[in-house]
Amino acid sequence: MEKGERGVIMKERVQTFGRFLSGMVMPNIGAFIAWGLIAALFIEKGWIPNASFARLVGPMSQVMLPLLIAYTGGRVVAGDRGALTGAIAAMGVIVASENPMFLGAMIVGPVSALVIKKFDQIMEGNIPAGFEMLINNFSIGIIGGILALLSMVGITPLVNGLTDAMSAGVGFLVEHSLLPLVSILIEPAKVLFLNNAINQGIFSPLGIQQVQEAGKSIFFLLEANPGPGLGILLAYCIAGKGSAKSSAPGAVIIHFFGGIHEIYFPYILMNPFLLLSAIAGGMTGVLCFSLFDVGLVSTASPGSIIAITMMAERHCYLGLFAGVLLSAAVSFLISVPLLKFMGKDTSLEEAQAKKDAMKRQSKGLAQAPSQAGKADGRISKIAFACDAGMGSSAMGATVLKKKITAAGISGIEVIHTPVSSIPKDVQIVVTHQELRERAANSNPNAELVLITNFLAAPEYETLVEDLKKRNL
Repeated sequence: MEKGERGVIMKERVQTFGRFLSGMVMPNIGAFIAWGLIAALFIEKGWIPNASFARLVGPMSQVMLPLLIAYTGGRVVAGDRGALTGAIAAMGVIVASENPMFLGAMIVGPVSALVIKKFDQIMEGNIPAGFEMLINNFSIGIIGGILALLSMVGITPLVNGLTDAMSAGVGFLVEHSLLPLVSILIEPAKVLFLNNAINQGIFSPLGIQQVQEAGKSIFFLLEANPGPGLGILLAYCIAGKGSAKSSAPGAVIIHFFGGIHEIYFPYILMNPFLLLSAIAGGMTGVLCFSLFDVGLVSTASPGSIIAITMMAERHCYLGLFAGVLLSAAVSFLISVPLLKFMGKDTSLEEAQAKKDAMKRQSKGLAQAPSQAGKADGRISKIAFACDAGMGSSAMGATVLKKKITAAGISGIEVIHTPVSSIPKDVQIVVTHQELRERAANSNPNAELVLITNFLAAPEYETLVEDLKKRNL
């Protein structure tokens, strides 16, 4: 296996791990928002302090949210039985620690579901007639109870050790005023679609723990800050070329107000030097947040200026807006000369061709975008897939639906879905080029249409024309 192929496989595995983590958290974002709003309003430093209502904050973060994460993780692995077993076992780590056990729930939920799944496989065909309900119910009760006890004595010390180590590392950065350096890792990771692994696996658990101690946390802002991406998109509005320039204003609105950060990733991939802009902007934002002691009370999802403002601690608005705007300004000022003097590949079409050439080791996993949709047969279902299935894929599905409707084509269902769980009845999958391998593995029988820009992909028009030939 060549070095390049190993790199592709490693990146795919990390992305898959990040997707699995986000798959446990993202479906429960509404619960996180509910907890965050209650905390922002009613804690001692909230907008309308109320000691009675504030009593909800602790139990929600220490019990409800970890249970939801474990339940969701168990369900992903083994359906409803896995979800129930995961929730039971998670109580072991929840009651054994004074800190919110998000990491523990992420471990215990899926692992417990895997145990019950293996048990069910062993018992399949071996259960006496009439004893199915008895064995099914008691197996969850017994196995779940044992796993809860094991979690208390085994998983809790492990997770506490990991949390202490991460907290010590972050504490070192804070004490030595080095926290802005985390942007060196965050910004490239975001562009490679690894943001979920970092945000959901590290920053969110640390942030929630810090909220319990200080009432707010800067960790919720490290990845969610829309400033660096805003600066890059504004630079494309001024110094971009072709469809990249024409699509940038729309991307600005979707990124900054809609909170879909994936919208600016392709603009960086077209000119990798712009990573310097993103890193510098991110570091500026973190430094400003640190100086002004800015923090959020909960996860801001999506990472829009609206969600961030709603989740901000009420005394933080000046520092919050200053950090976002300064990070955007620094990113913009660095990006403009980079685009002017090092922007030979700023055309979306040219960037797509360049990426295709660089990824020839992956050929055979997907049709070229210009060829998608030319096979015989009527199309009834198309999926737009992204990492978590909630952000850029929802936006892309909306854009594609409008184009199909405008073309007078009917009878086609367009859905949005996580790239790792594309339904088997989907005939065409539209996804970003960086997610090609995962899409092909998720639904090998579907045709792939690979894009680089969620708003102005020329492949949309090609696909619509092909659908006309098939369906009209």
